[in-house]
Amino acid sequence: MDSSLRSSLALRRIDLLAGLGEPRLQALAQRCRWQHVPAERPLLLRAQDRGEVFLLVSGLVRVTTYAANGRQVTFRDLGAGEVLGDIAALDGQPRSADVLTLEDSVVAVLERSDFLALLREEPELALRVMQRLATLVRELSERVIELSTQGVQNRLHAELLRLARLAGVADNQARLAPAPRHLELAARVSTNREQVTRELNALVRAGLLQKQGGALVLTDVAQLTRMVAQVRGEAAPAPAPLS
Repeated sequence: MDSSLRSSLALRRIDLLAGLGEPRLQALAQRCRWQHVPAERPLLLRAQDRGEVFLLVSGLVRVTTYAANGRQVTFRDLGAGEVLGDIAALDGQPRSADVLTLEDSVVAVLERSDFLALLREEPELALRVMQRLATLVRELSERVIELSTQGVQNRLHAELLRLARLAGVADNQARLAPAPRHLELAARVSTNREQVTRELNALVRAGLLQKQGGALVLTDVAQLTRMVAQVRGEAAPAPAPLS
């Protein structure tokens, strides 16, 4: 592995570590075990009784799990700068989900004892971890409400809106490239591929979605936002002023 990927400079890519001084980052880089993990490989396994924390320096991973009937349930995709495994490190319990690499990835692996010591010694970092976990709880609560109270159509609309915001919205449009596979969307909204295909075709007919080569283009993000807000009983956010 390139030695530059094992340095304090590489750890500056981790959002959670923002603000740590150079001596601390250098010491942390030395404490980590550095790994290159090829694409389509398991990084963490559910129920695995290990407490290391994984700092994703480069690459892309998917947090997922499988139901008893074999159906895949996908929680989210995470890119460079994210932290994985901190929940098990904090409570000492087994992993709660599988994490699979979608791309070749480089991770810095920090032992549980070192991670907990870092939190005790860096109160600002500990606060950042708490804020991150609070955000995660809110996101998961929202997903539970969607899965338990909304139909497939509404769940898919909400997921497309999430993906649009991650991809970036410009001129009321968002381009998802490459287009997410129907099977992946089905895993995200807990349904099957056939239902996803039907709902995507309905959005195309309504003029809210276009297929352009290997991409999906959401052509009216504001309208999709209103549709999602209406189902949730929320007021849709006001459109951003034109610059």
